[in-house]
Amino acid sequence: MIKSLTVTNYVGDSWEIELAKPEKYGIAITDITGIDAVTADIYDQEMASSDGSIYTSSRATKRNIVISATLLPVNTVEEVRHLLYRIFPVKHTTTLRIDTESRSCEINGYVESNAHVIFKENVTVQISIICPYPYFHSVGENGNKVTYFYGIEPMFEFPFSNESLEESLIEFGKIVIKKENVIVYEGDEDTGVIIRINAVGSAGSVTIYNVLTRESMRLDNKKLQKMTGKGISQGDEIIISTVKNDKYIQLLRDGVYTNILNCLDRDSDWIGLSNGDNVFAYEADSGADNLQFRIENKVLYTGV
Repeated sequence: MIKSLTVTNYVGDSWEIELAKPEKYGIAITDITGIDAVTADIYDQEMASSDGSIYTSSRATKRNIVISATLLPVNTVEEVRHLLYRIFPVKHTTTLRIDTESRSCEINGYVESNAHVIFKENVTVQISIICPYPYFHSVGENGNKVTYFYGIEPMFEFPFSNESLEESLIEFGKIVIKKENVIVYEGDEDTGVIIRINAVGSAGSVTIYNVLTRESMRLDNKKLQKMTGKGISQGDEIIISTVKNDKYIQLLRDGVYTNILNCLDRDSDWIGLSNGDNVFAYEADSGADNLQFRIENKVLYTGV
């Protein structure tokens, strides 16, 4: 069951429309279509010498969300209409967040129309939003999943004995570096990831693997040195995005971001996540223990 619809317009103003409390803004939503799974275009090729056809490719089509509502005279119906013009400005971008009892998800689109039927006893409105990228993504408290390849292992135990007052002999904990980890992805559609590599010391060329699919990405340290003056060094952060329509590789050094996409090996793959278990690993030509590695991802849904 849908609890609320939160709309953010192109200037960043937001309104949360609770379906059970239409009197808040004077907007009683009566129907929302286009929030289920989208259709797909299937492409095939007929063969002259055999029956049927051969599958070649497929693609999900764009999403068209249509919101129907009745306007209530909170102050006046005219004021509510003017508010809707602000919430859903035609031709501009908009972000829709839908909260249900079990899921919070978000999608970006463009307002195609904001049509009002004025000369009726009950004024109604129908708003059409075109979403070129058809998938919803997770938001909220658990919207961004983070998988760490490092952590702190507790070492301090009772009873303890302090054998020296001059040397540091007692360990309270130590940083543990893992070169491999499992990411469990529960989305409906494959998704890209954001990989963050923090260097606590110098390191050589880095290779990241998706162990199960045997895909890999390799960052050439020599190219990085040639481009920036030095290779991976203490304090560096490398951010890699494999998210569709937003792919990039950046180096954050001394507070300055640098595009280092050219450091990616030409045979590399833009690795991502599929439904189920995904095993990621990394290695470096040198200094692998100086790298702290984590992966962030959102969950993609085909429908609400």
